[in-house]
Amino acid sequence: MDTRFPFVDWFRNSSPYINAHRGRTFVILIEGEAMARGRGEQLIQDLALLHTLGVRLVVAFGIRPQVEQALSEAGIVPHRHDGRWVADEAIMACVERVAAEQRLWLEARLSLGLPNTPLHGVELTAVSGNLVMAKPLGVREGIDYDHSGEVRRVRVSAMQGLLDRGSLVLLPPLGFSSTGEVFDLDAAEVAQHAAMALAADKLILLGEAAGLYDENGALQRQLTPAEAEPLLAHAAPGSEPARHLSAACAAARNGVARTHLLSWHDHDALLGELFTRDGVGTMITRHRYEQLRPAQLSDIGGLLELLEPLERRGMLVPRSRERLEHEIDDYLVIERDGMIIGCAALHRFDEAAMGELACVAIHVDYRGGARGTLLLSGVERRARRLGLEALFVLTTHTAHWFVEHGFRAGGIEELPPLRRDTYNHARKSKILIKPLV
Repeated sequence: MDTRFPFVDWFRNSSPYINAHRGRTFVILIEGEAMARGRGEQLIQDLALLHTLGVRLVVAFGIRPQVEQALSEAGIVPHRHDGRWVADEAIMACVERVAAEQRLWLEARLSLGLPNTPLHGVELTAVSGNLVMAKPLGVREGIDYDHSGEVRRVRVSAMQGLLDRGSLVLLPPLGFSSTGEVFDLDAAEVAQHAAMALAADKLILLGEAAGLYDENGALQRQLTPAEAEPLLAHAAPGSEPARHLSAACAAARNGVARTHLLSWHDHDALLGELFTRDGVGTMITRHRYEQLRPAQLSDIGGLLELLEPLERRGMLVPRSRERLEHEIDDYLVIERDGMIIGCAALHRFDEAAMGELACVAIHVDYRGGARGTLLLSGVERRARRLGLEALFVLTTHTAHWFVEHGFRAGGIEELPPLRRDTYNHARKSKILIKPLV
């Protein structure tokens, strides 16, 4: 009887990320629409889980739909310009009231101990206050924005002290001036400046969309600001896509290691992005420090340098420059700052609907991470796109690693005929096979 639980495999695979995120600072934006649509309770459970895992949390929250409802009930029609409303006294009264109500609701939920959930008994100390200093937008294009403002600075020392004491910091979309005024702010801008001031490890923006898409409708997993910013031209001023994309790109250019665009509609988005290898949304980073990509002829020199030590130790079959040039289209490489630090090849045997995973190599200075798994996943995706039904590998040193990644022992009779005929009996390589269907 099969007693395995899918959760166990997920937990094992997530353990490197659990360790990597401990002690890190994350700034998370939750838009008001998520709360208005009943997603608040689940998100609070996820925040509590992150807190128990040692993540330092700053949570900014939006209130737009709640304010719009309050204005409608009061019979107030706001004047908008360039995506922002002009916050006069009547509008500002609604903004302040709704912000206070939303903050109190969040603090109350974070104080419950999360009854009837797997995190029952977890205690969170949520702290808010005058942590964001603001200035008025002023008069622009002849429009006086009154109490609509923009972030001047965040009180980073105070926020760091709260985080050091284990508190979760709440940031409403309000800012305060040195003269005692209160200003209506864009929640995405608040999150952006908090992340930049704290040099946060991550800025996570939870909105309507699951991320950024290309012209074919495919989700973009990783972009640089230079690649993402042209999409701003197609976003309406003040719209959520414009606000989130602007915040993400600015943060990535100003010291935030990773920014993530996720959808609050997906109940698994936050944890799925943080604790799985491929993630679920779009990540924006200033530089592609490291990327998995198809190999090019210009990579031959780097491949030879990477493979030579392994060939010398007998772990890989020697490959000449001419052979690499001939087979270059079969290779995937991991490039880090212009250096080839990993590679793997997929040799096709279409008549048997199989592919050979070959030449898996990681530079000695970059082992111990998940790069081998990244290469394997890339080869598997390519094999499935090509319609292959199984992968096989011949190895003399690393059979245990392949078994851990879903391969099983096989016999020579299971190899494609062409590969069976060229099998080197002198090397006594172990044959391992992994189904893809």
